[in-house]
Amino acid sequence: MSMTDPIADYLTRIRNAQSAHKPWVDIPSSNLKKRISYILKEEHFIRDFILVTNSVQGNLRLFLNYDNDKNPVIHGIKRDSKPGCRHYVTADQLPRVLNGMGMAILSTSRGVMSNKKAKLLQIGGEVLCQVW
Repeated sequence: MSMTDPIADYLTRIRNAQSAHKPWVDIPSSNLKKRISYILKEEHFIRDFILVTNSVQGNLRLFLNYDNDKNPVIHGIKRDSKPGCRHYVTADQLPRVLNGMGMAILSTSRGVMSNKKAKLLQIGGEVLCQVW
């Protein structure tokens, strides 16, 4: 199977695992996925992540976060920029997700970061996904 959009696969695996109320999910690893996982952990959308080295590529194990009523913390996760249609924004066009309650993850010239950090640094980039 040829995978043309590994980020969409990453987001879909998180979405599916949370709908099945799984405590964790294993995802094939890459540097971009590690950085996105770090941002999700920083913003408390996931509890933690570790690198499981059981193959040549390795897997990321994301420990999903649930509230006291066993509801997932991530209510929605959406791919914004796709391989066929990239979505770039400037510093003054940064997306505001759910009036600041959610976040967007951007790939900038200074690395992958959240829209809040990109706003502080006054830089734009490619909007990878939105999480709320």
